Amino acid sequence: MKPYSFKRAYIWELPVRIFHWANALSLVVLAVTGFIIANPPAILSGQDPTQIYWFGWVRFIHFATAYVFTVSILMRFYWAFMGNQFAHWKAYWPFTKEGIHNFKHVMKVDVFLGEDEENKLSNISVGHNVVAAAAYMLFFFLFLVMIFTGFGLYAPTSEWWFPQLFAWVPSVFGGDFDTRMIHHVTMWLIILVTVIHIYLVLYHEWLEGRGEVSSMFSGYKFVRAERVEMSTEEKPLEDTTDEPTPGGGDGC
Repeated sequence: MKPYSFKRAYIWELPVRIFHWANALSLVVLAVTGFIIANPPAILSGQDPTQIYWFGWVRFIHFATAYVFTVSILMRFYWAFMGNQFAHWKAYWPFTKEGIHNFKHVMKVDVFLGEDEENKLSNISVGHNVVAAAAYMLFFFLFLVMIFTGFGLYAPTSEWWFPQLFAWVPSVFGGDFDTRMIHHVTMWLIILVTVIHIYLVLYHEWLEGRGEVSSMFSGYKFVRAERVEMSTEEKPLEDTTDEPTPGGGDGC
């Protein structure tokens, strides 16, 4: 097997990395505080009830984090039009001939651990593969559901104009109870997709060793030298070599 040289390529821009970690931290805080709000623990105390405000702080942290999360999602949506080719919305659109081919390849090789019979370099994505892109589209949809239902439930207790924009949401879903159930179940779906996301990232980090995890801190991945120009051009370089290539691309 002949040796190949790898070079560092700048893939994830700073705004993408900021949005990624802002979303990740926000989701952790929202999940923890949200589950406490849904099922608050009984705390025995000798203090007067008017002096105990711990649940109020839980709700405040939940709502404040919701604003941070919403702003982060809106800014990421903006960057989908202003960022480089790896952050652009076109990179997340899977319904192309190449995208469908890559989807099948990733499912076969990465998910079901099948044998890579093509051994084409172009099957390994520099940015997100199509399965990862589809997962992020699902993430974005679930995030919107959480934002709409969350602020819809918050609107009756808020006097600010922004939550009032979502005051109509509970009536669409049949009332507060059903809206809370949708909000709660959607959080569990986000947790499920997140677990799959982390697994695939670690899988590709171990299998390919191209800096999958560190790239979300530094922005750089290790890419075959002949493909480095993909970081500045929008067309992939084909490789018909018979050299086996592990996996089907970067995890989501």
